[in-house]
Amino acid sequence: MYVLQRLGRFLDKPLFPWKNLIVGFSLAQYLFESYLSLRQYRILKQTKPPKALSGEVSQDVFDKSQAYGRAKSKFGLVSSLYGQLQNYSIIYYDALPRLWSLTGVWLVRYFPAAYTGEIMHTLVFFFTFNIITTVLNLPISYYSTFILEEKFGFNKQTLRLWVTDLLKGQALMAAFGAPLLSGFLTIIQKTGNGFFYYLWLFSVGVQICAITIYPILILPFFNKLSPLQEGQLKTSVEALAKRLQFPLKELYVLDGSKRSAHSNAYFYGLPWKKHIVIYDTLIEKSEIEEVVAVLSHELGHWSLGHTTKLFGINQFHMFYIFALFSVFINNRSLYQSFGFHNEFPIIIGFILFSDALAPMDTIVKLLMNILSRTFEFQADEFAVKLGYPNELAKSLIKLQIQNLSTMDADWMYASYHFSHPILPERLGALGWYGQQGKVNGKRDDSDKPAKAADREL
Repeated sequence: MYVLQRLGRFLDKPLFPWKNLIVGFSLAQYLFESYLSLRQYRILKQTKPPKALSGEVSQDVFDKSQAYGRAKSKFGLVSSLYGQLQNYSIIYYDALPRLWSLTGVWLVRYFPAAYTGEIMHTLVFFFTFNIITTVLNLPISYYSTFILEEKFGFNKQTLRLWVTDLLKGQALMAAFGAPLLSGFLTIIQKTGNGFFYYLWLFSVGVQICAITIYPILILPFFNKLSPLQEGQLKTSVEALAKRLQFPLKELYVLDGSKRSAHSNAYFYGLPWKKHIVIYDTLIEKSEIEEVVAVLSHELGHWSLGHTTKLFGINQFHMFYIFALFSVFINNRSLYQSFGFHNEFPIIIGFILFSDALAPMDTIVKLLMNILSRTFEFQADEFAVKLGYPNELAKSLIKLQIQNLSTMDADWMYASYHFSHPILPERLGALGWYGQQGKVNGKRDDSDKPAKAADREL
């Protein structure tokens, strides 16, 4: 606490150049990420597949993947420039204090006097600001869905479904965002300078609740989950779960094909009750053993404790964010730099604090991606030990082709952006030597993986 107080006094100087500092951070990050994108674009202009994919990916598929990558890269440069201009305009034209004042007028004019405190004002401000930014980003979202993804055969959405999803998203934002934001503000108002302890505990509780209610209350708004039908796939997955002592409650198929042709699989749930979700596109385009191999990789994350470790790291990250916010919340120079001279709203302080924290979060993102790629290699190795080396390699290649994922990457771009290793790296680690090659190792039906899982738990 003493260190935080000293830091707060240092930063709360009347002439501290907060606006210039935050604009400079934002511009530097934009230029750095644009530089990385240009480095990656050179890789996307290559005309031959990486050697590791020779014989696995046809020239036509590689060309299409490269074209898709270039199209996404160009779109990313334009959309990030658009976002940068938005942020600069918000700062330059003092949009935040203007909108705060305007919503304050609305509050007095249209709401009873009992509902004119900071919490209600913040809710009106927040949802107004959210609607404005959503509208401003509609062209970007529309182009991504109906032009870019459509061009490469991935989009399955209709315009009606796209609009319906937007409206549902806004409705859910109001339904869940209002009480959460109210709780956030109430904790800060009621608990004094040590609010960050209670705010962190509140966020942990919210995350645990979200894990429970998301598949029950939120996911059905957008997708349909159906129990996996009886058959060889269900039998194989249940046998894998039993072998690893994975607390499987239910197997679901998700109708991802109504929005996209991309494939995926994942699990969710509380520690004692898990659910596995398989996209219908993955089932449709893969052999049964390949789907099981993909799930063996996913369950490897659970068995090796990756999900628990990442949850713990995220909680530490959240705690330090709230602790640092306690330094900024009463920083008058920060508010005044952005046009707030008479009022010092908590939500504004958190928005400005988040902008100031951006360089540090960039470093955190880099480190988290490095850790995530390490975990991916470990989960692949876990699947190999279970006896699915060839099936996993084949499934990764199929998924790469189906999703037209990036087949090669600049090392700096990959280090900063990718949470997963690129395919040639994963195949190399698996020992896959082309279409005629075989990964070393045989199917191990012993109980060794299950015992390893017990040790990790």
